[in-house]
Amino acid sequence: MLILDVLAPAALAGWIYLAAGHGGFWRTGGGPVDTAEPRAWPDVVAVVPARDEASVLPETLPALLAQDYPGRFEVVLVDDGSTDGTAGTARRLADGMPDGAAAGLRVLPAGERPDGWAGKVWAMREGVAAAGEPEFVLFTDADIAYAPGTVERLVRAAAGADLDLVSRMATLGTRTPWERALVPAFVYFFALLYPFRRVGRPGARTAAAAGGCMLVRRAVLVRAGGLAAIRGALIDDVALGRLIKRAGGRCRLDLDRDVVSRRRYPRPADLWDMVARSAYDQLRYSPALLAGTVLGLVLLFAVPPAAAVAGTVAGAPAAAVPGLAAWTIMAGTFAPMLRHHRLSPLRAPTLPLVALVYAAMTLDSARRYHTGRGGVWKGRAAVGRAAR
Repeated sequence: MLILDVLAPAALAGWIYLAAGHGGFWRTGGGPVDTAEPRAWPDVVAVVPARDEASVLPETLPALLAQDYPGRFEVVLVDDGSTDGTAGTARRLADGMPDGAAAGLRVLPAGERPDGWAGKVWAMREGVAAAGEPEFVLFTDADIAYAPGTVERLVRAAAGADLDLVSRMATLGTRTPWERALVPAFVYFFALLYPFRRVGRPGARTAAAAGGCMLVRRAVLVRAGGLAAIRGALIDDVALGRLIKRAGGRCRLDLDRDVVSRRRYPRPADLWDMVARSAYDQLRYSPALLAGTVLGLVLLFAVPPAAAVAGTVAGAPAAAVPGLAAWTIMAGTFAPMLRHHRLSPLRAPTLPLVALVYAAMTLDSARRYHTGRGGVWKGRAAVGRAAR
């Protein structure tokens, strides 16, 4: 109990800071946004890197091609070495759409990936090279479905607030029990690392984006050094956000129900692999950062319920009171994320258990890296040899 008497107040102090002083990370948006109709609607080219995505494209590509954007809008799908007929599926879907939507789609194969390039970033680069010189490039994943009018709303946000990067974090599916347990926490922890409102603050160092939907002003991307500047990035969205912001670009990141991921994670192992593939990369492959992250998760998420329960049973208010208070604040910050995913806020007190699962995923990510199995995606090393 003596240890909990010390750790519980420390955890409470941490949660008071996070709730009140950490950029409002628990809010599910970046705050009010100015929108305006541009004097002339700029050209937009959507770049879709796709590797073995034939099964999901019927749920996503038609919605992208059907965007009723007032200006010129084109989609470039880059087939990144698929073996499941992704390119043919994309062409058939476009040909089956009305009003000549097929004319708005180009499908091209990615060239041979040079050493040192992450596979997805190389496919993005190939798409940009084929896009010509539009004012905006929309980087979007093959599993992302867009509600009608979303591209127009993205451009209005960029025009109204003079933004160079407008990103929307897709709402992930919560169909299975494991998705309902783990997905809201995934987005919550992302926001904890990169508070959306700080991302949108020009003077703040925090920079990030969500890879499923990133509208980028092409001239600023070129000025920042292009995608070659982040060629080895496994977490390409955060790297791109940092690149644009360091080049003086203005950014915005929001969580959005109009942008939805159709990717399914039917088994716990699917979600585990999604996190473990790149979590250690986020920590820059540093054992010290790994240890600090795990200890931080234990202090902030495991200590409060342990102190609340153990202190109550032992009649030790010095541990029970701050532990219960920290647990309450924690659950309160998680509740808005649950509501966004249309889940009951009554799930919020279970966040400590989920946090320990994510700590285990992070440790497994480090184990995979040190055993030479890190960064594998769809049967291929995510980054060429020179990156290591």
